[in-house]
Amino acid sequence: MLYATMVGLRYFALGLARDLCMVIAMPDHNPHPSLPVVVISVFGLYLIWVLAAWVTSDGAVLPGPAEVWRVGLLEGRSGELQRHIWATLKRVAMAFALAMVFGTVAGLLLGFYPYLNRWFGPWLIVLLNIPALVVIVLCYLWIGLNEVAAVTAVALNKMAMVAVTLREGVQALDPKLGEMARVFRMRPIQRLRHVTLPQLWPYFAASTRNGLAIIWKIVLVVEFLGRSDGIGFQIHLYFQLFETRYVLAYALSFVFLMLALEYGALQTLERRATRWRSASWV
Repeated sequence: MLYATMVGLRYFALGLARDLCMVIAMPDHNPHPSLPVVVISVFGLYLIWVLAAWVTSDGAVLPGPAEVWRVGLLEGRSGELQRHIWATLKRVAMAFALAMVFGTVAGLLLGFYPYLNRWFGPWLIVLLNIPALVVIVLCYLWIGLNEVAAVTAVALNKMAMVAVTLREGVQALDPKLGEMARVFRMRPIQRLRHVTLPQLWPYFAASTRNGLAIIWKIVLVVEFLGRSDGIGFQIHLYFQLFETRYVLAYALSFVFLMLALEYGALQTLERRATRWRSASWV
């Protein structure tokens, strides 16, 4: 029985290696990884985790995936996992929306109006270099230990980054395309839709992707310091109890949610918005 299992694993590994070589060797002009590449990559990370857990042989330090999965199922059945994920998700959504709206407006104004950039550009440098922890602590001190302070602290930490990215996007607009729009006497709304927005979309997409990756981490710190629910609060709780299994279960549950949002929504929207690029090369 053991021999048959080993033979089966050997053929599975050989087939996986063959598929991986075919995927790597296949020419692909799509900048986004395909589903087989994503699955193989995540599976490789899973194998590294299994190997590291086997080497340490200490579940208190690094539990294996099966143990973390069991803890996640227990928390899910009790309803605690969903409750804390929802609390964190609400804060991420509110802070993300505020940061993107105000950051986009600020970036466009600084990009299209150089005199505003001369006067207020240094403000962005100051905001970018203030540590996130300082902003969080100050918001809690000035506003109080409440949701307004938590969301404001997270939004402030991300808004400057969005503004800088969009400002650079505006400054990188192709002037020749603007001249073409003027020659063809395009209306302002047509120029915005067909000339300006397609060029700014990669910068907006980068701000969106980086924003989600950074904001939810800052939200965890906010919850760690001054909230009574959320993934960060649970991580703080089980950190004090030295329960690595629960820390990993709560952290990875939200990571998987963000991965699903990245590959299921953001990249789909980005591909649809940048179809004109691939069509222009045909």
